[in-house]
This record gives sequence, C-alpha cells and structure tokens, in this order.
Amino acid sequence: MGEQDPPFLTGLISRLRSASKYYTGYPKDLGPSRVIHFTSERQFVQLLHEGRPVVVVFTIKGPYTKHLDRVLEEAAAEFYPHAKFVRVECPKYPGFCMTRQKKDYPFVEIFHSPEQAPTQGRVADPNITKYSVKVLPFNYDLSAYGFREFFKRHGMDSPGSN
Repeated sequence: MGEQDPPFLTGLISRLRSASKYYTGYPKDLGPSRVIHFTSERQFVQLLHEGRPVVVVFTIKGPYTKHLDRVLEEAAAEFYPHAKFVRVECPKYPGFCMTRQKKDYPFVEIFHSPEQAPTQGRVADPNITKYSVKVLPFNYDLSAYGFREFFKRHGMDSPGSN
C-alpha cells in the first residue's frame, strides 16, 4: 500500500485543485486587472461620482495579501463595470485608512448610492457638488461569491441586472 500512496495522494490533490478552480474561478484568464490602486482622495471621490458601488479593500502587507489580491482580481473582473474595486495599501496612505477607525486588517467597506444632495440656503457655490454616500461594512465571505451575495442582498447592480 505504501507504493500506491504517492499516486493516490497526487490524484486526490489534483482533484481538489480542479474542484477549487471550479468554485473560486481561479486561475483563469481575467484579462487586464480591474482592481484600482488607491492614489488619492481626489481619485476616490471621482470614482464615487460615477454612481456605481465602490468596494474598498484596506490592506497591510501580510501572508493573506496574495490570496486577497487573487480574490479581488476575480471579483473586479466579474463585476466590471457594475462595481469598482479599489485596493488601499494603508501603510502608504495612513490618513485615509485611519479615518475609517478600524484596527483589524484587511477590511472591506462598500461605498454606495451617491446622490446629489439638495443645497440648503440661497447661496450655493455651483462648483461644489455634495454627495450622500452610504458606507456598508462587508461581512460576507471574501470571494467573488461573497461579493455576489452581498450585492444581491443590498439590491445593488450586478452583471445580470442590465
């Protein structure tokens, strides 16, 4: 039996890998990356103005980051252009990350429903547009499936809705 163990284990691992590829969709050719790397708050506000959900993943370097990157690439490819995925490397942008007041990394928040807010008062600067943005904490499985379930639960656009 000892002689047959390695081929058996190899076959088992091969079956597990192919099953995993089926469930996660990875690895597959996703085309060009759809994950946007955070560079400034101005860039982030411009994304919000597009009116689509913006999934923001706040990260620090760690062993989980490579897995997370693959998940983000897959989800961003699946939901493009219905949602934008932004990855923030918190050591590079501590001010933006600290405003979120979280201590555990990585964490995900989804910014959704930018609506033009009515201006109050008579004098309004026409160059300033105010937006109301709902921030939803993401507490589903960190996978394309988890994002799909989240969007469905919150009634947001998904690839099949157009």
